[in-house]
Amino acid sequence: MTAYLSILSHDIIALITILNPIAAASIMVGMVSPATPAVIRPIAFKATLTVVIASLVTLFSGEFVFKLFGINVLSLKVIGGIILMMIAISMAYGQQSKTRHSAEEADEAETKEDISVIPLGIPILFGPGVIATIIVLNNNHLEHYTHTISYALVSVSILAASVAVYLTLRYAGAINRTLGVTGMKILTRIMGLVVGAIAAQFIISGVKGLWATL
Repeated sequence: MTAYLSILSHDIIALITILNPIAAASIMVGMVSPATPAVIRPIAFKATLTVVIASLVTLFSGEFVFKLFGINVLSLKVIGGIILMMIAISMAYGQQSKTRHSAEEADEAETKEDISVIPLGIPILFGPGVIATIIVLNNNHLEHYTHTISYALVSVSILAASVAVYLTLRYAGAINRTLGVTGMKILTRIMGLVVGAIAAQFIISGVKGLWATL
């Protein structure tokens, strides 16, 4: 039980950090007018639901898709780690990563009445970094546990991380006012360091695994 709790805590922290709900909350407040609790609440719920559905679909279909195309999971660790490192560098500099959403998507969001699914849910919250993380975490667990336990661990981690996302978005206005621009930047930079560490682990693990198969 202790081992499972340790794995869950690691996975939950990794997912929350890579989802980066603080940055998403700041972006949402800038897109929504007026940013009142009554307006933000349904947006937060739908965006979180989008993340949950997309994450679970990725978890349960990702392995099949990669096997179908003959893609080595070790290769995914490397490219996923590189994507995460790009996100981490952007976060460390207090910038929004271009891997999450483009300028065109941001402009389109200005004209949309409902931003909860696109671009807030996808790709601001759920982007390529989250996809790679979910698949790699599941693959790491499959090396030590059965399919049932592995999928259960990652599923619980996804749900727990999604709760944190919802609460952050739900109270985005209060968080934004409390932390201010400087506080948000500092927190984003700290989270960037964590994402960078996770990315380094993915890259090193993937390269070592690929090297061993040569």
